[in-house]
Amino acid sequence: QRIQDEIANEKIESTSGGGMVTAILSGNGDLVDLRIDPQCVDPEDVDMLQDLVISAVKEGQDKAAILRESKMKDLTGGINIPGLF
Repeated sequence: QRIQDEIANEKIESTSGGGMVTAILSGNGDLVDLRIDPQCVDPEDVDMLQDLVISAVKEGQDKAAILRESKMKDLTGGINIPGLF
């Protein structure tokens, strides 16, 4: 439980568009904050902004998954225990 709490309290930051969009996720992969540089808000190109947000969130979720796997491997000594996490 302690490891799961540590993971949940981790903050993972990912960006897209050269830092125009920043997503902050918990170690569990939940989006907890989103920052958008006003310069990338173009009413004529909403699709681009949507793509940047999706990209930043996906990258953060991937980083969170790697963090969880790493922490759980540390806990289990590298043994894969199905259903543990």
